[in-house]
Amino acid sequence: MAVLRPAGDFDRSYKQDMSVIRQKYQWVLLGLVLIGAYTAPMWGSAYVVSTANQLAYTIIALQGLNILTGYTGQISLGQAAFMLVGGYLSALMTIHLGISMFLALPLAALGTGLFGLIFGLPSLRVKGFYLAMATLAAQFIIPWMSRQTFKDYLGGTSGRIDVPVPTIGDFAFLEVRHFLYISLTVLVITTILTLNISRTRLGRAFVAVRDNDLAAELLGVNLFGYKLRAFFIAAMLAGVAGALKAHSQRGVGTEFGYGLPESIIFLGMLVIGGLGTNIGPFLGAITIVLLEDLANLTGGQVAALFPDQAARVLTSFRPIFFGAILMLFLIFEPRGLAYRWQIIKSAWRLRPFSR
Repeated sequence: MAVLRPAGDFDRSYKQDMSVIRQKYQWVLLGLVLIGAYTAPMWGSAYVVSTANQLAYTIIALQGLNILTGYTGQISLGQAAFMLVGGYLSALMTIHLGISMFLALPLAALGTGLFGLIFGLPSLRVKGFYLAMATLAAQFIIPWMSRQTFKDYLGGTSGRIDVPVPTIGDFAFLEVRHFLYISLTVLVITTILTLNISRTRLGRAFVAVRDNDLAAELLGVNLFGYKLRAFFIAAMLAGVAGALKAHSQRGVGTEFGYGLPESIIFLGMLVIGGLGTNIGPFLGAITIVLLEDLANLTGGQVAALFPDQAARVLTSFRPIFFGAILMLFLIFEPRGLAYRWQIIKSAWRLRPFSR
């Protein structure tokens, strides 16, 4: 969908043409949003701070999945497993090598990206449903390896290891409200990174592979190379998200939620937010996380009405609720909330001339 601009908003230079934030009031709004986010630990409740921290690392994981699935068209059901790899790598480096979390974070991202290349190899031969099955293998293999191999390091059957508290000098990030500053800063960095990837030759090659891989290959796009790059970036960002989650929760392991349901929810978040859009991961994560909290609250109230079936209601209401929401979005808003946001902005700009 073409972006509609208000009257008088036109480009005078290439720099203006490439700019994302075009007006002064947009810079003001961005500044207010960042100020509100960074001051949330001062004015927000425990729920607000913990939810904001969860949203930060979830959006980072979705940004990686968006590069792979939204821009390149390669379906993946293993994003949560790659988060587990990133969490373990960061934890093991801080525990056994004694390095700071701030150094372990990029190293874990790089290691997870290289690990993701292994499961990106089938992408040259298969695509669509078959590629989803290939990436599904990662979702089963990685958690199994974390429980059955290197038990002295990975926790064994207990499925978890404790992660040290990040520190800067004498200051320790003991609470979530302290760790939120790290999560938000990393989120800002990954947002700038993914936004610029989508506007470069690399991003245009990804889109060409998604739209028609045969035509892209005829135009000189190396399918194997660009698909592997997409897998590397997606796994790398998943590793960043997994490391942030591990350090914020002070532990990493399969019991912290890195299974197939989480990978499916990530894909659902991206569909609801808008595939192949920069704002899609934000809209999808915020919508689903808040809806999950609403489902838990509503499920408790429904269980109270049926005390004899309370256990069944509490365990089944959340997946049913999520499935119904996803189905309704696919029916009424198949292009995601990002597309609806573009329509709302265009309608607002045409508002004086709507008749």
